[in-house]
Amino acid sequence: MSTKHARVDAEEAPASRYVVGIDLGTTNSAVAYADVHESPRRIRILPLPQVVAPFQVEALETLPSFHYQASPAEAADGALRLPWSAPHPTYAVGAFARDEGTTKPGRLIASAKSWLSHSGVDRTAELLPWQGDADVERLSPVEASSRYLAHVRQAWDARFPADPLAAQEVVLTLPASFDEVARELTIEAARRAGLPRIVLIEEPQAAFYAWLDRHADDWKQLLAPGQKILVCDIGGGTTDFTLIRVGADPHGDLQFHRIAVGEHLILGGDNLDLALARHVEQRIAGGGKLAARQWDVLVRTARRAKETLLAEDAPAAVTINLPASGAKVIGGGVQAEVTRDEVQSLLVEGFLPPVSLEARPARRQSGFQDFGLPYAADPAVTRYLAAFLSAHRFTGDEAPQLDWQARGGADPARPDVVLFNGGFFASPVLRGRLLAVV
Repeated sequence: MSTKHARVDAEEAPASRYVVGIDLGTTNSAVAYADVHESPRRIRILPLPQVVAPFQVEALETLPSFHYQASPAEAADGALRLPWSAPHPTYAVGAFARDEGTTKPGRLIASAKSWLSHSGVDRTAELLPWQGDADVERLSPVEASSRYLAHVRQAWDARFPADPLAAQEVVLTLPASFDEVARELTIEAARRAGLPRIVLIEEPQAAFYAWLDRHADDWKQLLAPGQKILVCDIGGGTTDFTLIRVGADPHGDLQFHRIAVGEHLILGGDNLDLALARHVEQRIAGGGKLAARQWDVLVRTARRAKETLLAEDAPAAVTINLPASGAKVIGGGVQAEVTRDEVQSLLVEGFLPPVSLEARPARRQSGFQDFGLPYAADPAVTRYLAAFLSAHRFTGDEAPQLDWQARGGADPARPDVVLFNGGFFASPVLRGRLLAVV
């Protein structure tokens, strides 16, 4: 497959003990690694110690991609101290940053990865948090991303002091839709974090390589020249589509070429959580707004309810419990039942409605524009997908069948193989609906 890697100072460095993959996500980041001296090689997940509450550190499999600047009191108390940090850190990244920042948005940086790709602003300027509190230090999207990577480096070095991360071969994923500026700024963020050995790989390509690895014994039988592969990558905050064409060299060996990349959509699983939370809020608050503490709990509870009710063999309903705030109190708290049918109607039909390939997304201005990022105007992922597939009906086809309709053949816009990537597709319901549409 044609690709573009970016490597920093790798040629001068000695061979590394580990190959490390970093998924620097919009909502969550994760690290996997393999010991090259081990046979057979095994891929392991690196637990990432992080602050989860004041004076409390836990190792989690993911690092939420959120940055929280401490208040003067929090910094003075050392409440955000990590095993490797200074006594009085002024900021935290990870789970505590996400949770505390929900109630103090003026001190929170979120979606730094999307800001890196936002060509409408100076991505090196100190502009985050957008609409932050007056006493909060402003950071550039590059610096915020660098702090997530620095946390990963420090966590690695604490676990493997004899093999620091800066000396390993590090592969960092990024969206295929990133422009050259965003790619260079990602490299700069890695440099600032003390990671000089970086290979950039596009996320759809990484997903495709993972699929090939899982099907090492039979992928040649599953694929054939002329086929079109759609990679759907939907995470917590973003959506990306990529098309790969299967070809063959003169010897008959299969080759893979990326032929199309969709626009970087700021639309993902977090939008489903917020939609469900708003839906429940309207019921509980009678059209009003919940207190900040209740809303924080509701968003996290809505995420769990979504995962439960969109899972295989889901129950008919779940109950959401919130801390009391003076209205509709039941046993010291507020309760609301959410049914499986309700969630399917709201989330599946709202975000993955069945559409034809002629459907197009609405272009009205998103209600989230005040937050600075160009959020997707239409919540229907399937309408964006239909537009993408239709626009590339014959892309990369050496002998396009322009008369496919007269022949009664299959629409060449439809892919032959669909690969899913991202936490959005943990739900079989969501996977099944998207497959039904394409």
